[in-house]
Amino acid sequence: MSHSQYTVGVIRDFVAQHFLFGGDWGRENQLHSHHYKMEVIFAGPRLDQHGYLLDIAVVKEHLDRLVDRFRDRTLNELPELAGQNPGLEPFARVLCEGMVRALEPRNLDAVTIKLWENEEAFATYTVTFP
Repeated sequence: MSHSQYTVGVIRDFVAQHFLFGGDWGRENQLHSHHYKMEVIFAGPRLDQHGYLLDIAVVKEHLDRLVDRFRDRTLNELPELAGQNPGLEPFARVLCEGMVRALEPRNLDAVTIKLWENEEAFATYTVTFP
């Protein structure tokens, strides 16, 4: 049996700072900025009565609040990333979990964050719903 899905995405970009520790990663060990691009991708099998997977206007409100939490901040100083390297993978997880908490994923199968730290490197993190 085939499984069909709709996907809807919204993109935001922002600058935040971090430094990595626990290994020798050259300049990454020093405090520096990244211009992140975040793609939030929502997936689900059914549209609502209006023909939407979800209300993008509502998503944008939650997304703006989420991004504002991290914009122009040093990621190492935030409790969500305390004690761990705030690299792409953990940061993508924190952003995805924050987005899921903000929304009620009624008809969604999954929410994915695709987080770019430059034009050539990204990480994704997906939360799926039963």
